[in-house]
Amino acid sequence: MTAYVVDTNVLLAANGAHADLDPKCVESCVRRLADIQKSARVVIDDQYRILSEYLHKTNSATGKRPGDVFLKWLLQNQANGRRCDQVSLTETASEAFQEFPSKELECNFDSSDRKFVAVANAHPDKPPILQASDSKWLQWNAELKTLGLTVEFLCPEDICRFFTKKFPGSPIPEF
Repeated sequence: MTAYVVDTNVLLAANGAHADLDPKCVESCVRRLADIQKSARVVIDDQYRILSEYLHKTNSATGKRPGDVFLKWLLQNQANGRRCDQVSLTETASEAFQEFPSKELECNFDSSDRKFVAVANAHPDKPPILQASDSKWLQWNAELKTLGLTVEFLCPEDICRFFTKKFPGSPIPEF
């Protein structure tokens, strides 16, 4: 069964919480979360860092949107080794991790995104990190590949559009 690390923005995109996303992107995120619930595993950290971020940005208790439903499913399955793998992270400083594969690259990462890379790198299978709308990940993608990590961009058209807007005049990095 394939495992994935899921960036929070995938849940938010599936919930329709990002007004600038194309409906195709939202549907792609909804489909991927549903597919994971049916036949894949999620990788999280064992100190609740990822789950805490999900809980802060979604509503698993009463929410009916796809990201909320996914979080509720994950909370119910976090101890189920067939559906969820938990890895340990060693925090070396606030939101900095021994398991991050490159200290130089870690310094360039948004502190809130570092846990996703550290979790993927700490897992023996180096599962792909699912990404919906954060265009900065395009800048980090090539180096992550050289370090043996994969980012799967669920919304390539949107992420390129956001990158062009955020970094005008910069060429769009290759996927």
